[in-house]
Amino acid sequence: MSTSILETPDGPAELVVDPADEPAAVLLLGHGAGGDVDGWDLQLLAERLPALGVTVARFRQPYRVAGRKIFSSKPGLDRAWAVALASARKSWPELPLFTGGHSAGARTACRGFAAGQTGLVLLSFPLHPPGKPDKSRAAELIAAGAPSLIVQGTKDGFGTPDEIRAVLERNGSVDGRVVELVGAGHSLGPTAATTAAQTAERERLLIWSVAGFVEAALTRPG
Repeated sequence: MSTSILETPDGPAELVVDPADEPAAVLLLGHGAGGDVDGWDLQLLAERLPALGVTVARFRQPYRVAGRKIFSSKPGLDRAWAVALASARKSWPELPLFTGGHSAGARTACRGFAAGQTGLVLLSFPLHPPGKPDKSRAAELIAAGAPSLIVQGTKDGFGTPDEIRAVLERNGSVDGRVVELVGAGHSLGPTAATTAAQTAERERLLIWSVAGFVEAALTRPG
């Protein structure tokens, strides 16, 4: 693992890289609004995917580097993310680039998806604020128009797997696959009530669904 400083318009950010020995692809991930790059899902992917040929780069937003827990604005997140994308393209110019993140990081990745990126890995996509399904963020997911893997907990107050599937069904042009983690909340990680067997199954689903998504995208004809 290595950490490098990236200068952004909003201050220094960090890129934490866990390299694969023989990478077939790169996965650039952003953290949630109140979280960091050591969140359960991001950490697990960084630990396990390099052995499967995927280099994982986790991007720490400038506000977190500065010690703040709240970001200033969506444009601020997007400005910093653009720097991370440029850094990834420069560092791994020959490798397919997948992007994504957890919660707010997933939204940011959707807004930043463009030519030169292969697909989106969206972890706990926050479809709406808890208890406010009328305030949907589905437009960001739809507008990305990207092949997407959405990993969602069945107890996520920001949007259940069924809610995500309904959005995809209403917008048939969106190439999205939903993987549900049974019993998981918005963090996706285990709680005190989660058994060892349930935790192991949750880990297996996360790792292999992401690895399978990357492999399928790389072997897709055309």
